[in-house]
Amino acid sequence: MFQHRKDYRIVKMCKVLNVSKSGYYKWKNKKETHRKKRKLLMMAKIRGLFFQNREVYGSPRITRELHKDGILISEKTVGRYMREMGLCAIPEQRFVVTTDSKHNQPIYPNLLNREFNPEKPNQVWVTDITYIWTLKGWLYLATVMDLFSRKIVGWSLNKTMTKELPLQALNRAINQRKPPEGLIHHSDRGSQYTSSDYIARLKECNMKISMSRKGNCYDNACMESFFATLKKELVYRRKFTTREEATKEIWTYIMSFYNERRSHSKLGYVSPNEYERSNTKRQVHDKKAA
Repeated sequence: MFQHRKDYRIVKMCKVLNVSKSGYYKWKNKKETHRKKRKLLMMAKIRGLFFQNREVYGSPRITRELHKDGILISEKTVGRYMREMGLCAIPEQRFVVTTDSKHNQPIYPNLLNREFNPEKPNQVWVTDITYIWTLKGWLYLATVMDLFSRKIVGWSLNKTMTKELPLQALNRAINQRKPPEGLIHHSDRGSQYTSSDYIARLKECNMKISMSRKGNCYDNACMESFFATLKKELVYRRKFTTREEATKEIWTYIMSFYNERRSHSKLGYVSPNEYERSNTKRQVHDKKAA
């Protein structure tokens, strides 16, 4: 009965449009084929972007990558295609914070006060330490981030969490960026950051020293967020046999992927390096206009 009614409606529609029934079905099948081809093409592009970006991009970032290429597609459709292909970004893992603040060294006030959006590069740096497990034991990572672009501008890895670890990361950041006087340097109250050698280096560069309040991880949320991303997108997906292997992979992740390619939602879905390059172009343009 249902099929008979459907056929009747199709015949009636064909009569109104002055087309044959066979012509209608030929057009309908051609349209479906076109849609199918477009879907397969979109799925291929989505799959390519997924694996090009280390299998860590979900539908929001992949949608924006497609938009950059001029492909108009909704995030909902991208998500549906990804589910059909079984593509899923790595689920977020729990992040553990380690800070040794039980010491008698001087503590500095929180100058940053959760103002995480400086107007220029090298105005605010944040820093912290995390750890990565390998089959040969722990590996510790100290990083320095420029809050303007969320770029990692200095880092250091070692099998022990000594005061030299963050100092090396800081020196690399200073050598690379050559920051102006008055830069705010923000850290937690860990003994590595309150050591006399570390404080002396900050004062030597005329940096303003800022520290999080006791037990308040939100005061350094951007650094915590980076570590969570690093672990979600790299560490929790790998079983490192040696510290040397982990060091190489982390170096590649920071330099080749995070800083250069990984789109950042806070930056309008461009990478830290892209964001800084765009800022430099704007400055050049403004100078010429002036």
